[in-house]
Amino acid sequence: MEPVTQIDELRSIYQQLNQSRDGKQPVIRVCMGPGCLAQGADKVAAAFRKACKAKDLAISVEPLIKETGCHGFCKIGPLVSIDPGELFYTGVKPEDVPEIIEKTLIGGEVLERLLYSENGDRYTQASAIPFYKLQQKIATRNLGIIDPVLLEDALARGAYQAAGRALTSMTPDEVIKEVEASGLRGRGGAGFPTGRKWRSAVSALKKSPGLAYVVCNGDEGDPGAFMDRAIMEGDPHAVLEGMLIGAYAIGANQGFLYVRAEYPIAIKNLARAIDQARALGMIGKNILGTGFDFDVQINRGAGAFVCGESTALFTSIEGRAGEPRAKYIRSVERGLWNRPTVLNNVESWANIPVIIEKGGSWYAQIGPANSTGTKAFSLVGKVKNVGLIEVPMGVSLSRIVEEIGGGVPGGKPFKAVQTGGPSGGCIPYQLKDVAVDYDSLIRIGSMMGSGGMIVMDDTDCVVDVARYFLRFLEDESCGKCLPCRLGLKGMLDFLERFSRGEGTVEEIDELESLAQAIQDGSLCALGGSAPNPVLTTLRYFRDEYVAHIVDKKCPAGVCKALITYRIDPEACTGCGLCVRNCPQSCITGEKKKPHQIDQAACIRCGMCLDSCKFDAVKVA
Repeated sequence: MEPVTQIDELRSIYQQLNQSRDGKQPVIRVCMGPGCLAQGADKVAAAFRKACKAKDLAISVEPLIKETGCHGFCKIGPLVSIDPGELFYTGVKPEDVPEIIEKTLIGGEVLERLLYSENGDRYTQASAIPFYKLQQKIATRNLGIIDPVLLEDALARGAYQAAGRALTSMTPDEVIKEVEASGLRGRGGAGFPTGRKWRSAVSALKKSPGLAYVVCNGDEGDPGAFMDRAIMEGDPHAVLEGMLIGAYAIGANQGFLYVRAEYPIAIKNLARAIDQARALGMIGKNILGTGFDFDVQINRGAGAFVCGESTALFTSIEGRAGEPRAKYIRSVERGLWNRPTVLNNVESWANIPVIIEKGGSWYAQIGPANSTGTKAFSLVGKVKNVGLIEVPMGVSLSRIVEEIGGGVPGGKPFKAVQTGGPSGGCIPYQLKDVAVDYDSLIRIGSMMGSGGMIVMDDTDCVVDVARYFLRFLEDESCGKCLPCRLGLKGMLDFLERFSRGEGTVEEIDELESLAQAIQDGSLCALGGSAPNPVLTTLRYFRDEYVAHIVDKKCPAGVCKALITYRIDPEACTGCGLCVRNCPQSCITGEKKKPHQIDQAACIRCGMCLDSCKFDAVKVA
């Protein structure tokens, strides 16, 4: 494809691509998101290619087989969609491929066994499935549709049209006004208004003319979060286009993509997209003949969680240790190399082209007034429908967990939902109708964060959950400031003792006081928000803390020092499964007779509980 030198050429490519694509041509799309890939999606795609090549298909046009980004419904993968007709198959295996080709592609027959079913209903199209029905996709609009390594796919879906419009028919100020009108707030966690951030950078440049930078934060470090990864892997041009528009708006000519090294597919697809955009003429010198220059490079993060914090990320890009600095130094004034810098995360940048294309006022109509637009979440934990979702801001927590997520397996109510990653808070079931937006979550002690959402049931212990997140955050703290360096260790010491049934009720208040002191005194957002899991569990589940200390019991049956596994002789059939799975060989008994556990040798690993099919293993 020849480089484009003016907007009319870019528009012509879009029109030609869409006119040349026959709507009747069979298209097979295989989801290659991490969830489906882990279940063998690559083998399914290879099977389709091999079968189509070997078989003399009795159809007018040979099918196109596309490997797409994450379709979202990770639990039921590998996912395959077939056009025309938007037929949606789930749990597809390589051995299913010949039958799909023979009966569906050639014979026009729908294979009922591969359709998704729920409550007795079968769905032929993804859009009708409850998991997808309540979603509204903007940042993830192209995931599951385009092949992320094919520039033509992205261009056919409108890639770079918004950037072309911004560069050729809008002033930088007009671009910023649209972003301001949209009400878009940063999707990386802090929720700062994006338009205001861009406006502040322009003001800083007026006072100090010279270099400016735009940066994409792809250092997604929250446990259980994979929204940014999915976008970078599945639609890299959306991120690049957003950065291009932002760079034009503030007057920056250089961009940086900071991506964690643990995301090799994202890095590969972004690097390919940069080369494609450069060949197209949308990155480089004199873009679309406007005189505007823009280039971008990828920086790999080394896996430090603290480098997700803006100023630590900047020092990492500059080649120094990733440590934060005082917050009174504003990044829009003194960011990278002490120059005005706009930092947004992957999801924020992916929203920008749509805002320019459809207008800020259109975007502002989605969601509540102070939290407009949509938000992508990774929905994981004790929920039936694990996956990637994108919903309008303001939707209730219960609708996300119970309608989209299908609720907790077994039909029990969820105990809590952790939002905002390790620095977020645990929201109890009694607050299930809270609106999921920035301000509502902060009011109840949690936060939006980057979008991780972990569902817990009554087998999860909040003391153990808080201890897990504190251990993670203490490990990832850079140790630069005293409140974080010693405070997190102090909180973790409290939790370790509580989990063993040690301590006093008065120490619960001491833990709470320490958590509040760390919130007030820490240097950066990691330390300032680190106490959230402790504070919210104390606020909503204080009785569990008391049970650990006073009753010497873990109500959820998790904390090893406070539980005992025993076998109910009336329920035990003597099948021997627990014996075979016990790593300590501490279960004895004759075949078809009740077994016993040697408590002195038991390490309380829970393998006997997990392996028993007769509910004979009890936790006390």
